Amino acid sequence: MTQTALIRPAWTPATIALMVIGFMVFWPLGLAMLAYIIWGDRLDTFKADVNRATDEFTSAFRKKSGQGFGNGSGNVAFDEWRDSELSRLDEERKRLDEMRREFDQHMRDLRMARDREEFEQFMAKRQQGQNKSKKSGSVPEIDG
Repeated sequence: MTQTALIRPAWTPATIALMVIGFMVFWPLGLAMLAYIIWGDRLDTFKADVNRATDEFTSAFRKKSGQGFGNGSGNVAFDEWRDSELSRLDEERKRLDEMRREFDQHMRDLRMARDREEFEQFMAKRQQGQNKSKKSGSVPEIDG
């Protein structure tokens, strides 16, 4: 998911406009958009959890039957090869899922660092502006 997307789970002008339009057209649409704005960033982890639970559920059936889904091919060597390839692919998928989670965490950290830097720049500019206004607002001394 790219973070430059126009519609992302955040309080952006586009998502707010869609939420308002959703409430005006049909209130459940507005409510759904509000839920997406608030909890949309959790959808990826929810999807990963559902996929993991489904994989565990189906692998339990595969193990109980002693073969894959169905009766097998009748060729023991092929069935063993297929099972080893499926388990290898399952391990590869798990490794890729872990890499994706690590990358997502890295992107969240980068976003947080960028936000923190922008906020600190804003506060520094604001402080400079207040210091200038205090200096220019002071009464000059009269020599005499």
